[in-house]
Formats: sequence, structure tokens, C-alpha cells
Amino acid sequence: MQMIHIRVLRHSAFYSPLLATMSAGFLEAEGLEVEYSVVDAEHPLEDGLRDGTVHVAQAAPATSFAYLERGETPPYVHFARINDRDGFFLAARQPEPDFNWSQLPGKRVLVDHLFQPAAMFRYVLRQQEIDPGTIDIIDAGDVTAMDRAFRNGEGDYIHQQGPAPQQLEHDGIGHVVASVGEQIGPVAFSSLCATPQWLQTDMAGAFMRAYRRAQQHVIETPAEQLAREEQHFFPGIDPEVLMQTLAAYQALDCWQSSPDIPRPSYETLLDVFEADGQISRRHPYEDVITAPPA
Repeated sequence: MQMIHIRVLRHSAFYSPLLATMSAGFLEAEGLEVEYSVVDAEHPLEDGLRDGTVHVAQAAPATSFAYLERGETPPYVHFARINDRDGFFLAARQPEPDFNWSQLPGKRVLVDHLFQPAAMFRYVLRQQEIDPGTIDIIDAGDVTAMDRAFRNGEGDYIHQQGPAPQQLEHDGIGHVVASVGEQIGPVAFSSLCATPQWLQTDMAGAFMRAYRRAQQHVIETPAEQLAREEQHFFPGIDPEVLMQTLAAYQALDCWQSSPDIPRPSYETLLDVFEADGQISRRHPYEDVITAPPA
């Protein structure tokens, strides 16, 4: 068995097409043994890809914009989509079956402040003709700190990726009232990236065969079975919550059978970052994205 090193910017059920390469045995079937890790201060994404200790990474295509804005060539290319939607939900303290985004001005909202989720959240507000400045947007820290703050009574709403808000609902602390992805529609939200050199290797071809099978698997497999396969990745999440989260992402249509990152989805990503003032120009598709290996 050959060892493949995969590092992710975030660990979530949202990235099930990648998780399924491991949990459903597709990598093993290609003769690949996996080492899976999450980015932290000691294990950044870029360094691992540059020095070869990481082969494949999960990140947003938008991570390349910072390099391009500085006039630099990104150290990696994005070659396959994971999600074709934003995967964040908005949860309230009480059930709000008739929730409308116009209710948010004047409210205290714990918002995920990582550059892309925050930009997407503000984009939805502007779509709804809401000035983000009219909302008390709270930075409570990382995802763990955010969740803890809301559980301790801070904020009226919280903006989280699944399965965190579904777990809040299960625990009787929050209630999912809206989906950011449903509002924005198709967008190049998260992808797989690697160095151009690695994409020419036999390992890349083997990985891609496994990944294509995993993409189809998460679309066609009932959420209950997916949850059983992935449960070991989420030991702190109730099995029923994980199943509900996976079903919600399937219903959102955020997973697609083709790995190609569509140009229209990339153009929407540019719209989001242009509206948020985070890019000075619309960076060409070819500067960020390449075709998946054969």
C-alpha cells in the first residue's frame, strides 16, 4: 500500500465526498493508505504541499486570490470540486418557521469570521438589501469557541457549518432557520488542490479514480448509511444528527458527480469577493483552476 497524505482546512460533514474516499474504502481499493490531518499552526496547508509531506488538500478556490492579489503564482491549483454550494446554516435560539433575513438588523449574530464564510454571509445580506453594518456581527473566535459562546447565551443567532447547528438543535439550544447556500446558489465554495507536479503522478490518477467513485457514492447512498460510514470521523456528534446533516446537504444539491469546477460557479465566487472588496480585479479561471487528472 502506498501512503497518501491528505490535509484539510476544515473537518466537517460538508466535505463528505472527500471523507467517503476513506470511509467507503475507495482509496484502499486503489492501493492507497491514507494519513488524514487538519490544518493547525504547526501544520499549515501551503508548507505541506510545497515540501511534499501533503499530496492533496481541501481548501477554497478563493485561497488563491491572496497570492494573485500580491502578484504571486499560487503554490497549488484547484483541480476538483467538493461542494457546489455554501455549507453554512443560520440557527436561532427559538424556532422561527417564518424566518426572513430582514429580521436580522439590530440582532447579535455570531458569524464565522474565516475569510470566505464571512464574505458569503455579507453577500447574502446585500442580496437581501440589508446593510451588514446594521447587524451586531460578533467574532467569538474559532468554530469551537463560537459554539461554546452560543451555548453560554451569547448572541441571538449563530452562523455555522453542519453538523454543528444540527447538534445545537438536537440539544435544544438552537434551531436551524436558514441556509446560506440556498440563498446564493451554485458557487465554487470548496475544492481539492495540489501542486501541478503531483497531478502528473500515478498516485494522482489512483486518487482521482477513488474520488470519482466517492462523489457518486455520497449522492446515491441514503444519508443513514453515509452516517454509519462516517460516524468514526465525528465521535462527539449524535448519529441521528449526523444523518440529518448529510440529508440536508444532499437536499441542498451541494455534491455533484462531476469533479470539474464549473466556470459559472467560479464567476459567482468572483462576484462574492468583488462585492466584499477582497479582490481588486476578477482573476482568470485558469490562474486558479485546472482540470482533474485523467
